[in-house]
Amino acid sequence: MSKPVKALLRKELVKRLSGAESLAVLSLSGVDAVSANSLRRNLRSKNIRLAVVRNSIARQAFKEVGLEKASTLLEGPCALALGGESVVSVVRELLEQAKTIKTVNLRGALMEGEVFGAERLDELSKYPTRAEAISGLVALVLSPGKRLSAALRGPGGRLGGAIKTIEEKAPKEEAAKEEAAPAPAPAQA
Repeated sequence: MSKPVKALLRKELVKRLSGAESLAVLSLSGVDAVSANSLRRNLRSKNIRLAVVRNSIARQAFKEVGLEKASTLLEGPCALALGGESVVSVVRELLEQAKTIKTVNLRGALMEGEVFGAERLDELSKYPTRAEAISGLVALVLSPGKRLSAALRGPGGRLGGAIKTIEEKAPKEEAAKEEAAPAPAPAQA
């Protein structure tokens, strides 16, 4: 491969990687064409792109975009998985696809500067995605407010119930007093 072609490939890979803070690395060696097409289609439906790369070109591109720690994952034929909601969702989907396509070999992932090797991918897949983390945070923020509201409404409800009961009994007690009171004597003329 000539130097100008390698430079074009590197520039294209840098363009794809620009803005990426995380990625997953896998090997498609031994994957037949039908399975590879199925894998790419399933990943594309989740907005995950797969790019087969030359390791030397990928290392150069990683240096340019600040992902040089991911270079440790490049060994043998490699493909990069980018996109999706987060690298956690990418890894979850790749692990799911690896169950059906046995020849897919997950090498590892880079998330926010930390390299997760193949042995730690199960751990990474159990991390919350960004949306899951935000919803958990919102629940934590709202929980004390709900407890405070319940604490204020509980005694207030009891007090309101007691007042309502007193109001309902008051007319009955007045009627009972009127019946028990002697009737006024008729006036004589």
